[in-house]
Amino acid sequence: MLAIVTSLIVIVVSVYLLSIITDAYFIISLDQIAQQLHLPNNVAGASLMAMGSSAPELAIAIFSLFVAGGAHSDVGIGTIVGSAIFNILVITGVSAVANPAHISWKVITRDILMYSVGVILLLITIYDGKVTLLEASIYLAVYAIYLIILYKWDAYVKDTDVVGIVEEAIQKEHSCTDIYHRVTIAISKGIGFLAGNARTSYLRAFFVSIAFVAIISYALAESAVAFAEAIHVPAVVVALTVLAAGTSVPDMFASIVVAKQGRGDMAVANAVGSNIFDMLVGLGLPWLLAMAMGSGAIAIDTAGLMTSALLLFGTVILLFIFLLTKLKLSRWEGWALLAIYAGYVAYIWLANG
Repeated sequence: MLAIVTSLIVIVVSVYLLSIITDAYFIISLDQIAQQLHLPNNVAGASLMAMGSSAPELAIAIFSLFVAGGAHSDVGIGTIVGSAIFNILVITGVSAVANPAHISWKVITRDILMYSVGVILLLITIYDGKVTLLEASIYLAVYAIYLIILYKWDAYVKDTDVVGIVEEAIQKEHSCTDIYHRVTIAISKGIGFLAGNARTSYLRAFFVSIAFVAIISYALAESAVAFAEAIHVPAVVVALTVLAAGTSVPDMFASIVVAKQGRGDMAVANAVGSNIFDMLVGLGLPWLLAMAMGSGAIAIDTAGLMTSALLLFGTVILLFIFLLTKLKLSRWEGWALLAIYAGYVAYIWLANG
């Protein structure tokens, strides 16, 4: 019982600290770097900002490959796959419930096509149970093509300030006066002694944030494995549900804020865009790093992942259906997405309990 409680507390605290670091320092420092590089908002949002919001998942994926000889590599994959499911079903679901979203067909069609390619690559990888150097390289090559498409697309689609969405959510949180937000502000200021001002000392904030994210993500991955062992379930189940939801909650809060402002299409676009980064870079980069350091083909425990990967493919079909319903994501469709996620979580735990 003590192991269960201790590991669960570490998971909760780690997720909480990661949300503060990524939102208040990492993402803002990346925003400044993007401005210095004169990147269009679409490109910055899909690359640097996506890296900021997906940093915990990426770090967990890397650590799971190198810690304990890669014995728990499925934890990293599970976290990313589970996060992708959470983004589509929960983030878009709560956004639609908060305020029905009118979807831009140009942006969503572009991102759904790239998302579909990522899901197909993932299904192929899971099906054969191993990752080769060629497959890992293809993941990153497809993402590079996506960035090129975004850059070219900029001339045809209105540029979106992705960073502003996150910062509005942060400011809204910091304007609250209850105990939770007072503690959050105090911790954020404490981190600031090391990270400095994320806007003026953005390089310092960037590197300090990376160090914090790496340390906390390591603790998070280890605690997830300990928690799974303590309750006698596969570690991938905890990754697909607990870790995936925990690392995606900050994005959900930001999406609710913009949905209430009548910009639900941004919330949907950001959820899909985040999934593209998670699947192509969050998986491809750790695999490539592992093989560059002498590892051969990486074996994948497919037992707990195939169902979730197939559900991901199902979300692609759902999004296409939404495109056919007058480009509007209604409240009942939002509730339907949330119900599907609840059923998915129940199935994963009951099937592996």
